[in-house]
Amino acid sequence: MPTHYLPDLAADPQSPALTCAQTRIKVTQRTRRWNRKPVVTVTDALDFWSSAASAANVVMQLSWPEVGYGVAESRVHSGALMHHPWKRLRTTAQYMAVAILGTEEERLAYREAVNVAHRQVRSTAESPVKYNAFNRELQLWVAACLFIFYEDTYQLLHGALTDEQAETFFRSAMPIGTTLQVTEEMWPASRADFDVYWNTACERIQIDDFVGDFLCDLIDLKMINVVPRVLLAPLLRFLTIGFLAPIFREQLGVEWTETDRRRFEHLFLFVSYVNRFIPKWLRTYNYAVLMKDLRWRLKRKKPLI
Repeated sequence: MPTHYLPDLAADPQSPALTCAQTRIKVTQRTRRWNRKPVVTVTDALDFWSSAASAANVVMQLSWPEVGYGVAESRVHSGALMHHPWKRLRTTAQYMAVAILGTEEERLAYREAVNVAHRQVRSTAESPVKYNAFNRELQLWVAACLFIFYEDTYQLLHGALTDEQAETFFRSAMPIGTTLQVTEEMWPASRADFDVYWNTACERIQIDDFVGDFLCDLIDLKMINVVPRVLLAPLLRFLTIGFLAPIFREQLGVEWTETDRRRFEHLFLFVSYVNRFIPKWLRTYNYAVLMKDLRWRLKRKKPLI
């Protein structure tokens, strides 16, 4: 397994072959900013509506072959997405909550719990792709995807960030990566540097039939009961494709028309308008529950994942 998947962009600056037009979603209509805070951090992006982008973010993460096979081949059956979807949803969301809202002690506790699971996530002799969950570059890619998750959903719900706000927002998101093995030095130095990293990293995405079938089963909710699946799967598929940039849609083999894009934008214009009348404590209630559950587990020495 190679130690490095990407060149050292700080030591060897280079222009990526891809552009943000290919690697980020296209949004032509955004809500006007209704939150007048001059300084915006990733905590301002915590909102239950952001869950609409969750499945798309999984697709993005798994589009690096090493991450895709690491999840699809996972021998950690107690937390396998297709076998225990609700538990996996809780543990993933709880990681994001503790990374953003937790104390250093809480982050350390969750890191140790994740490390236990990650020790089992490594390729075997039969794996067509070599991977190790402790590889920091793989973790940085996942963290970068999670940053995109928060930046995209925040701007759809609250309006576009200014350059200054985008910089602060980006810097505040660093714990999403550094809560595990990503170091502060690995996190891009600026928001502009992140674009270079992201576009370069997207050159590696490749979804083969094995991972693609796994992701399609996820999008079609094949792991849950047929009744909620029939009700929810069409909406999830629409939202998932909407939150995927062109290069990811191409790899997954799904279509997205201009009519689809307009429907997607109109949906979030409506949601963002409604959202401004919902109290913040209610919009972030899911994160409060996750943190309360985490602290209950820590106090009673219960398993975190």
